[in-house]
Amino acid sequence: MRLPIAALLAVLTAGPAAAQDVPAFVARGVTAHDARNPVLALREFQAALALDSMSYSANWRASISAVDIGKQTPDSVPDPARDSLYQLAERYATRAVAANPDGSDGYFALANAIGRTSLTLGKKERVRRATEIRADALRSIELNPSQDGAFHVMGRWNAEIMRLSGLERFFAKSFLGGAVFNEASWDKAVAYMKRAVELRPEFIYHHFDLALIYIDTKEWALARQQLALIPALPLIDVMDPVWKREAAGLLQSIANKN
Repeated sequence: MRLPIAALLAVLTAGPAAAQDVPAFVARGVTAHDARNPVLALREFQAALALDSMSYSANWRASISAVDIGKQTPDSVPDPARDSLYQLAERYATRAVAANPDGSDGYFALANAIGRTSLTLGKKERVRRATEIRADALRSIELNPSQDGAFHVMGRWNAEIMRLSGLERFFAKSFLGGAVFNEASWDKAVAYMKRAVELRPEFIYHHFDLALIYIDTKEWALARQQLALIPALPLIDVMDPVWKREAAGLLQSIANKN
């Protein structure tokens, strides 16, 4: 759904609702995030940041919440409000990394935000930012080999590059400075996404994107296996109801593929 501009402005301008300390606001934000209410979560994290702009936890969590709000509007729909949220998410994540250069969650949030922001950019800039996404996701994994979100980012990074045509990849590598694209493969896309699933098997988005990769590689039985798991999984992410519906449609559409 499209995010109303008024709602966006309310999020971006909201200040502390009461005289509380930073940990209290962060805790309330985490509760709102767990309740799949990213708008309220972002307000609470922003309240914490109004007291301490360099709070590592508040910054990376605010970045995730801003993305969670924005991603409810499809990438195919032009929306300045969504794009502003992605840019805001990147600023928060950049500040999180500055506050704690050894924090895995900060690098994951940054890779996640850059990935979303890059969808609004031109081809040359998207190629340049692909290098940043990969570097930040790998740094997150290096700091915490159990960071499932970073493994997901790397799985999707490999898949998105492999989804380009051979000509597009050649152009990116030869003329846009995308030599790192040589590192991408379907095998790596599968391996990274499978690891994300292993680390957090209850998370719908991991299974959904792994199924999409299997569909790309025509591994129909494996795709069906992932999609069939989704109906029984709990709602964790704000987009989970959407992914459940899309998974059901995909499962039906590939039911007879061999």
